[in-house]
Amino acid sequence: MTQPMDVMSFAIASACLVGGVLIGIVLRTLFGRLAQRAGDTASRWDDMWWGLLRQIALPAAGITGAWWAVGVLRPQEPVRGFVERVLLAAIVLTVSLTIAGLAANMVRSLTLSRSGVAHSASIFVLLTRGTIVGVGVLVLLQSIGISVAPLLTALGVGGLAVALALQDTLRNLFAGIQILASKKVQPGDYVRLDTGEEGYVDDINWRNTTVRQLSGNIVIVPNAHLADTVMTNYHQPAEEMSVSVQVGVSYDSDLDEVERVTLEVARDVMQTVEGAMPDHEPLIRFNTFADSRINFSVILRASQPAAQFVIVHEFIKRLHRRYRAENIEIPYPSRELVLSTAAPNTDRVDLTA
Repeated sequence: MTQPMDVMSFAIASACLVGGVLIGIVLRTLFGRLAQRAGDTASRWDDMWWGLLRQIALPAAGITGAWWAVGVLRPQEPVRGFVERVLLAAIVLTVSLTIAGLAANMVRSLTLSRSGVAHSASIFVLLTRGTIVGVGVLVLLQSIGISVAPLLTALGVGGLAVALALQDTLRNLFAGIQILASKKVQPGDYVRLDTGEEGYVDDINWRNTTVRQLSGNIVIVPNAHLADTVMTNYHQPAEEMSVSVQVGVSYDSDLDEVERVTLEVARDVMQTVEGAMPDHEPLIRFNTFADSRINFSVILRASQPAAQFVIVHEFIKRLHRRYRAENIEIPYPSRELVLSTAAPNTDRVDLTA
């Protein structure tokens, strides 16, 4: 020590350290309440800033108090140099984590504003946070006297071996980036894979894509497989979709009357069922002379993929009820068998004569 450490210096240093921690706790509590109030506003940016200040309040105040305490105690070398390097490393680490969190929140907000859904594409968030934290670790090592040049060289040489060992992981990573960059699939889209699975895309992370089915189950699809598969996206180019219902009536039916009644039911469904498009004019197209009926298609329209099931459900119920009231027959499949009543030929030819 450059000067004998007396009780007064130690007391002042302790007061600086404890005071810094207490100030950090008070600021953290204050910023937390402000962040809760900001959550009631429409903007997401004020939530992000108050949350960021709440996150760094305690570490920043604690480091500041520790630095004041070191200034009061004035330890001699090498203790002073070691303590200052530790505090500098803490500052660099705090700043790196803060910037990483800020950048990740900005990326998440931009993703939400572009896609307009309640789920984020976490692959960009993870890449942003990982890159900034990695740079912060390198600055941290350099600040405490560790040369990063040999480390970078070793990482460059070892990166090739890691890339070979993690081919599938890297393939999924770059496939996920390609999927999001192409904007063909975004979180919140309703998709159907060529294997039959369908549902809403919940998230696209660094390795796989999660698809939430209407039943609530989660289907996990590797990004590389998703990039190569044949997929139907019901949100592109618009979320609205046509719904086709197949109907058949008897050959004895008056087709003009069938068309009139069916259109009345279809219009009623479009106007009253939630998820239907009230402005859509239903269409009927007769298409097949089948074995026991004349088949036709009724074209309805849903505002979103999940609404198609309710629309079809209500349309079939109402159409069946109306057909019964109008005496329009929906025939069962039937076949007519014609049996011959002629007597079998009993004449014989004698081959021994």
